[in-house]
Amino acid sequence: MDRCRPECWLTDMDGVLVREGEALPGAADFLQRLVDQERRFLVLTNNSIYTPRDLAARLAKSGLTVPEESIWTSALATAGFLADQVPGGSAYVVGEAGLTTALYEVGYTLTDVTPDYVVLGETRTYSFEAITKAIRLIESGSRFIATNPDATGPSAEGPLPATGAVAALITRATGARPYFVGKPNPMMFRSAMNRIEAHSETTVMIGDRMDTDVVAGIEAGLETILVLSGSTHAADITKYPYRPGRVLDSIADVIDLI
Repeated sequence: MDRCRPECWLTDMDGVLVREGEALPGAADFLQRLVDQERRFLVLTNNSIYTPRDLAARLAKSGLTVPEESIWTSALATAGFLADQVPGGSAYVVGEAGLTTALYEVGYTLTDVTPDYVVLGETRTYSFEAITKAIRLIESGSRFIATNPDATGPSAEGPLPATGAVAALITRATGARPYFVGKPNPMMFRSAMNRIEAHSETTVMIGDRMDTDVVAGIEAGLETILVLSGSTHAADITKYPYRPGRVLDSIADVIDLI
């Protein structure tokens, strides 16, 4: 790398460390090297369904040891953003425990009576009734926030509609566009760096997607590494007007850079 050896590391989870619930080759060694070298790090995910404790348990089942305090989700980033904007505010939430727990922990009240915000996260059981309630609250003046813009999410059976797709439905009905906190908003990376007291000059972001991980890393001023073990193929890179700092086959190739 052109800059000094990194002190802090941010890494995406799906497509970098795991794929379909299985650890990718080199992931366990990469995490152990971070610990051995006493590097500060966070595992990032746009998934707002699970709490960090849930995700740590899921990673453990795949053979990866990641403490819950080393996991940073779009739900946590969203809760932190709202706590800064309107401390002790209120929200109507369409989402799962990862999001509701994060909001509770920053002192938010969850209500469907004139909330400050409507907050949309990912869920496996989108309810037409809940979406209708969200639309009516937004039309009544509640501000619209969403954890991330991902239109689809993976599953064993194929793609599932995700936060971005449902946000588009609500926007179509209300004319209100949400503020997305998660990737590719570089705010997610800045909040993660604040969590571990990292500086952009000595922090690296590893991801498998050009349109979220890499672009957000660049906009946050980080060194970026694209790995080709997830959704991006080498031929895809030239389609974008920006470039990652490095392109490597997998997380196994990152170990010697720590």
